[in-house]
Amino acid sequence: MTASTPRETPGGTGTGTAPTLSPEQLAEVLPLLRGSDSVELKVTVPNADRRSVIGRLGLDVMRAEIRQVVFFDTPDLRLDAQGLVLRARRIQRKPGDSVIKVRPAVPSELSDSLRRSRGFGVEVDALPGGFVCSARMKAPVQDKRLRQVFAGAKPIRKAFTQSQRAMFDDRAAGEVGLDDLAVLGPINIMKLKFSPAGFSRGMVAELWFYPDGAQVLELSTKCLPDEAFPVAAEAREFLASRGVDLGAPQATKTKTALAYFASMDDAS
Repeated sequence: MTASTPRETPGGTGTGTAPTLSPEQLAEVLPLLRGSDSVELKVTVPNADRRSVIGRLGLDVMRAEIRQVVFFDTPDLRLDAQGLVLRARRIQRKPGDSVIKVRPAVPSELSDSLRRSRGFGVEVDALPGGFVCSARMKAPVQDKRLRQVFAGAKPIRKAFTQSQRAMFDDRAAGEVGLDDLAVLGPINIMKLKFSPAGFSRGMVAELWFYPDGAQVLELSTKCLPDEAFPVAAEAREFLASRGVDLGAPQATKTKTALAYFASMDDAS
């Protein structure tokens, strides 16, 4: 499995105008879309605007689902440097899940057998001014097992299936084993699915609460690859009308989490 250089551009000038893709980026993203299974359009809301945006969207926080996420990596984030993300997630009153994600990924370079694997998918994540294509393998995990892994009572490999472990071994190339990784977290999350008036499809709001008190609110919607451009145009118009600053710097959830844990290791 090989991958190209990521084009996940933080972007943003704080002007309220969404950055657009350059001709070079358009030329790169089109073949990625053709080889992907889905597209997720995302935007993070500046902290100063969070309360007003929540009000304009009519979000009812009492309907939100509580989740808890941990990441697995070395203290110096060697996996992240290789484009490898390992995550497990507990979900309120439901089974949780685990995922191994490789990004960036090139769909045309993925084997047919891998693409047919249970829980495997390819997705383009698009944010104002940038994008990244990811290949991921996801599997359900019982909550009891995740609690034990999070607490260190069971080895990390118990959170992943045999197929996920094989995907990890292929990417990590023996440099580090699953059970040698650190448990980074947990991070508590509130997730709310909603159907906003004036928008043709559902949206998701996720508010991440980091251990240092920082918060990131992300709004997102998913679509099929051949719907990406019209849905993105509709989403931009809708979110701008609700006061979302599409030109603000983007604070992606995973990068923010890993940066926090890396800084904690540096300080120790």
